[in-house]
Amino acid sequence: MLIILTVLIYFGLLLMVSRFTARKSDNETFYRGNRRSPWYMVAFGMVGASISGITFVSVPGMVITSGMTYLQMCLGFILGYFAIAFLLLPVYYRMNLTTIYSYLRERLGERSYKTGASFFLLSKMTGAAVRFYVVCILLQTFVLDALDIPFPITVVGMVLLIWLYTRKGGIKTLVWTDTFQTLCMLTALILIIYNVINELHLSPSEAVTAVANNAQSKVFEFSDWVSRQNFWKQFLSGIFVVLVMTGLDQDMMQKNLTCKSLRDAQKDMCCYGFAFVPVNLLFLALGVLLTLLVQQSGGTLPEKGDDLLPMFAATGQLGPVVTVLFTIGVVAACFSSADSALTALTTSFCVDIMGRQDDEKLRKRTHMGIALLFVGFILAFKVLNSTSVIDAIYILCSYTYGPLLGLFAFGLLTHRATNDRFVPYICIASPILCFALDTIVSSTVGYKFGYELLMLNGALTFIGLWGARRRV
Repeated sequence: MLIILTVLIYFGLLLMVSRFTARKSDNETFYRGNRRSPWYMVAFGMVGASISGITFVSVPGMVITSGMTYLQMCLGFILGYFAIAFLLLPVYYRMNLTTIYSYLRERLGERSYKTGASFFLLSKMTGAAVRFYVVCILLQTFVLDALDIPFPITVVGMVLLIWLYTRKGGIKTLVWTDTFQTLCMLTALILIIYNVINELHLSPSEAVTAVANNAQSKVFEFSDWVSRQNFWKQFLSGIFVVLVMTGLDQDMMQKNLTCKSLRDAQKDMCCYGFAFVPVNLLFLALGVLLTLLVQQSGGTLPEKGDDLLPMFAATGQLGPVVTVLFTIGVVAACFSSADSALTALTTSFCVDIMGRQDDEKLRKRTHMGIALLFVGFILAFKVLNSTSVIDAIYILCSYTYGPLLGLFAFGLLTHRATNDRFVPYICIASPILCFALDTIVSSTVGYKFGYELLMLNGALTFIGLWGARRRV
């Protein structure tokens, strides 16, 4: 009951923020926040929105199998955010876009525009469902199963909470709720680390030394070119993952487009881009400390890395305070990513697919419909999931975001037009061909593509568009 009470109190605070920010709201407020958001608020809130509950659960457990090599990808993130700030944001602000996929209509044509928006809808719905699945399954496993509450009821209840505080204010509300949720998440993370250090009977300086000297603290991998943890694979994948999952993602860019000016948006993008290395370092350090705690207690490490932190925090082994902190951290991170996804999906469907930006009734109905569809995707993922949650997100997005990468790359890097009527077929064929290549290479030479699938997929789309090109 402690976890349920924590969630309800937390939601009550979000609803208060929502009521304050959603007064006199309309479609312009919902979609663009009236272009009045302070850049520093957006930057701080984006940290929580970008990290999500997946990081809270999966990243600490990564140290069991891959040490701290995930930081190599985080270093790539920094360059990716700078590329967005100085290559993509100027285009979006110059065209005064509500949704970033409108660029494709101006540059490549109507079918390219609809295809890009459709791939976003599929990608974001899939990725957001995976992320939100984390908090739902944790609540179900550690609390609600004992109360005989079915998992579908858990999912419906959690999505309903998000729908309630986003339905009026939209993106304007999210700028402020994300700031609150990021503060809660980072505070919970630091306090959990503090409690684990006390449980190990270490001082803070001794804990830093213990983490630094641990074999699981290895960051860089240059020797094994086949390994998925190879530096160049991780670093380059980090750049392209950010370019696609932030720069070409309406969900992530919608908040940045609420800033007062391009300069403010660029400051916002660069500032929160730098935050990923230290924040993820804290999560990985927590993972090392938890493995030391397992060794100290004579226990055994879980088979799945995703279970490492919940094994201690959600079960009460570190006391009720850590249980509450863990709940706040996971819920804050999950809500901050799921609420913005719900808003962005609503925006893209109304503006890009239906072409009715000023229709308030359509926006409200779509918001409700997307919430119901969101529930369906979460339930489907529970049935299909068989791998690490964070890996599942990046694998899925490598296939669904790849065509977006190819479309925008062709538009920005060339001065040619493509045959617009062939674009939907090219964007569907590219992920299929990418999957076939991955399967063939894996079975013949034993090499398994990792996050670089995103780059391969984007390249195949680009080649297809180039082959169908025509002079402007």
